[in-house]
Amino acid sequence: MKILAWFNALLLAAGLASAARVTDKFETSSGDVEITPIHHASLMISAGGKTIEVDPWSQGNYHGLPKAGLILVTDIHGDHLDKAEIANLSAAGTKIIAPAAVAAQVPAAETLANGASTVWDGWNIEAVPMYNLKRGPSPGKFYHDKGRGDGFVLTYGGKRFYIAGDTEGTPEMRALKNIDVAFIPMNLPYTMPPEEAADAVRAFRPKIVYPYHYKGSDLSVFEKALAGSGIEVRIRDWYY
Repeated sequence: MKILAWFNALLLAAGLASAARVTDKFETSSGDVEITPIHHASLMISAGGKTIEVDPWSQGNYHGLPKAGLILVTDIHGDHLDKAEIANLSAAGTKIIAPAAVAAQVPAAETLANGASTVWDGWNIEAVPMYNLKRGPSPGKFYHDKGRGDGFVLTYGGKRFYIAGDTEGTPEMRALKNIDVAFIPMNLPYTMPPEEAADAVRAFRPKIVYPYHYKGSDLSVFEKALAGSGIEVRIRDWYY
């Protein structure tokens, strides 16, 4: 009886955890794209029967999720590069795309430098610079140096999805065009505060924007700063 109760408790916990996930669906000319927040900077993208995992981190709940066809890693910091979770989500044929600094630690990764692009299973993948303009651990040093990490613009069925990674509102971000859905970080001291994030978003005007990588930030500030802009702000729980 104790074993049965324990097993039922596990099933209940798994069911509740799965129920906590909220998946948003986007229509494209190639079929629907579904995006599910996992934790912090981690998200899952599903389309055409295939799964993309972005910055998989073992602090997230991956219970019951499929193995990844593609894994994208933005940076070397532990909340983005988790070799154990990459291995857990990988199967035969899983492709990993990352900047060179990540590939140095994950030999299976295919390197994609800032400004370069590649294709995978109907997706076009562009690497966008992500870096600090002014914030770092000490004078003259940055938390994220230009050229080390990748943000990504993913295009599928005519829809363009921007995953910014750890960055401030760089000129490259502000110059982006025709972004349908954007995921923008806002946490101090590593990226930027909500006010700066909103200012950058106003510059490149995605149709929809999601704050992510936001632990400790006041998201109402971000929402208010974009009120009346015509940009839809969607708040999701990345820390459930």
